[in-house]
Amino acid sequence: MAKRSSLSIRIVEGKNLPAKDITGSSDPYCIVKVDNEPIIRTATVWKTLCPFWGEEYQVHLPPTFHSVAFYVMDEDALSRDDVIGKVCLTRDTLATHPKGFSGWAHLMEVDPDEEVQGEIHLRLEVVPGTRACRLRCSVLEARDLAPKDRNGASDPFVRVRYNGRMQETSIVKKSCYPRWNETFEFELEEGAAEALCVEAWDWDLVSRNDFLGKVVFNVQRLWAAQQEEGWFRLQPDQSKRRREEGNLGSLQLEVRLRDETVLPSGCYQPLVQLLCQEVKLGTQGPGQLIPLIEETTSTDCRQDVATTLLKLFLGQGLAKDFLDLLFQLELGRTNEANTLFRSNSLASKSMESFLKVAGMRYLHGVLGPIIDKVFEEKYVELDPSKVEVKDVGCSGLHRPQTEAEVLEQSAQTLRAHLGALLSALTRSVPACPAVVRATFRQLFRRVRERFPSAQDENLPFIAVTSFLCLRFISPAIMAPKLFHLRERHADARTSRTLLLLAKAVQNVGNMDTPASRAKEAWMEPLQPTVRQGVAQLKDFITKLVDIQEKEELDLQRTLSLQAPLVKEGPLFIHRTKGKGPLMSSSFKKLYFSLTTEALSFAKTPSSKKSTLIKLANIRAAEKVEDKSFGSSHVMQVIYTDDAGRPQTAYLQCKCVNELNQWLSALRKVSINNTSLLRSYHPGVFRGDKWSCCHQRDKTDLGCDKTRSRVTLQEWNDPLDHDLEAQLIYRHLLGVEATLREKHQQLSAGPKAGAVPTGPGEALGDPLAQLLQVLQDLREAHRASLAGSPRAEPSRLLELQT
Repeated sequence: MAKRSSLSIRIVEGKNLPAKDITGSSDPYCIVKVDNEPIIRTATVWKTLCPFWGEEYQVHLPPTFHSVAFYVMDEDALSRDDVIGKVCLTRDTLATHPKGFSGWAHLMEVDPDEEVQGEIHLRLEVVPGTRACRLRCSVLEARDLAPKDRNGASDPFVRVRYNGRMQETSIVKKSCYPRWNETFEFELEEGAAEALCVEAWDWDLVSRNDFLGKVVFNVQRLWAAQQEEGWFRLQPDQSKRRREEGNLGSLQLEVRLRDETVLPSGCYQPLVQLLCQEVKLGTQGPGQLIPLIEETTSTDCRQDVATTLLKLFLGQGLAKDFLDLLFQLELGRTNEANTLFRSNSLASKSMESFLKVAGMRYLHGVLGPIIDKVFEEKYVELDPSKVEVKDVGCSGLHRPQTEAEVLEQSAQTLRAHLGALLSALTRSVPACPAVVRATFRQLFRRVRERFPSAQDENLPFIAVTSFLCLRFISPAIMAPKLFHLRERHADARTSRTLLLLAKAVQNVGNMDTPASRAKEAWMEPLQPTVRQGVAQLKDFITKLVDIQEKEELDLQRTLSLQAPLVKEGPLFIHRTKGKGPLMSSSFKKLYFSLTTEALSFAKTPSSKKSTLIKLANIRAAEKVEDKSFGSSHVMQVIYTDDAGRPQTAYLQCKCVNELNQWLSALRKVSINNTSLLRSYHPGVFRGDKWSCCHQRDKTDLGCDKTRSRVTLQEWNDPLDHDLEAQLIYRHLLGVEATLREKHQQLSAGPKAGAVPTGPGEALGDPLAQLLQVLQDLREAHRASLAGSPRAEPSRLLELQT
């Protein structure tokens, strides 16, 4: 049994932000922090006070996290970025919204005294004295304190206050992981209501000390407990009045917390086997469960259910069969050919998810170069009512271009982009994954069987393009940032070019029907390329679906012999050797590839790769303090070499998103390693001590806890069979009442409506079997909760261990 938590985050837009630049505008972006750890940075939207991002993320994290905060920043090229405001949602707040928090939230002022982080290790005792009992407070150490100085660290000390007396620890210079091991005593008066306050501060020579956080204890409760020791989370100072809400603008968010208790694999086998049996039998079987799941799935959760089912069947090798069953079900209820696969049905949503999971790398190979070319172009417009001649610039004759010249040049540019895309598609058949080709083959055949007449000869092609072009390629063209094709959103002019190109692709995908041409007559200059593209696309689809069963199996067998590629890209590497100083200039740029076997590197993407770390040898993948190398976005991979000796590789990324993506990938592929570390040093061993905690023993236990369970969800994540089965169970449990009503309607005889009481009664009836499986799983969850250790009584403060 394992408890897993995840956050689904959608950062929609902002409004009424304050102007931070002298132009009267701002360049806003968002930073998302979970417990003060930056995990996401949105793209910057330039020169606006009402930015739209529309970015979605899913974060997996331990159930013990406390809060997620959204900071709206203003990007500055020449100075430090300005903080506009923040929205903070605690775990408790999210837990009160089972369907997720959705709506506008006012940005709050960011007060330095409230921006605290980290934990402090304390031991508190009530000890007998000669005249009265004494309160003994041992300040042992702290970790992950906020860096308050320009060198990326702090100079922390601790103040202990009780009953009007104050005592202070020594100052630890340049460390966010200080160790004090100092003890203070106070005389206790029985029945005193005074609280014990432990405050952490950053010492400054010339300015006022910076507040780092505090912990407040109820002494009466401590007197009853006699002794308390543990890691305590530092709390902010909220005594100051906040700025009035509303004058910093608002942020529209959609945030959903999902907690799952995942049972051992064996518990889910009956459910998985029952669903797989339905898919294997297809329309030849009873055919109750998959249609019932679709019927009982509401519109707002259909995409989640489709993605979960798709991943479950993909893990069982039945994705193609599952989609084929959905194709047949939708074709069976479709009478009008022009409405085929146009709704947001389970088939459409499942196919969208399938293309993202199985075809994203293929999409990047085909579309990436074209998107890069679009971002290099200047002004493009085909609609005469939207042409802005004054903004176009001058031609080679140093005179303003006329409207006709703008339209002609734009048409030439778009024809070139569309032609390049169609040519790339035509050449891409061998690069398309075998399972994608085989799935499109089934779709092509089923549509042709359902609509065999000559007047519908284009329909099988349109069925394929309705997914490939309209639901995959066109959305990626319009929003390349959301498909990881670009790091930044397009500006207004580039967005217009992308939209026009996407419209042209849709016209080609619709096989240049009169209806698509009639909508926007100003697209007429692209018609010659569109007509030529229809022929190219039909030829491409004919070749794409021409894959035999043997060829499909051979391609899959060839791929299965290769270690699947998880992530690749350029990084800068520095591996420590000897006692010399570590400088950022010593990082060397190499091209890295992470597979399910090893992390390898090469000078270029095409050159021969050398293995750096075998996957089984990875012990941790964590961030490095900025001060260690004088630069940001550095991670460390701790591993053992072939001789079993501990080693560390330091890798630098170009931005916070790339850093977290690499950390996520490394953590996911090594999650089952038996020798994973529980603590690590976020600094480096320079000279004769660690830069983080100043300890001199190189083999000393780390001063911070590892975060192996904090990961970002990506389209190419390893499949988690137990989690997918648990999510399906959770959904079916929510519609169980509806399923029972359906079972009553379908049942006949005197036992109509009776709940199955055992496997024997449910035999031969898939719906009855499903209800029995749900009942068994519910009992298994109850048993797991009953068998888990009881929560300890409420203590002075939640311990973080």
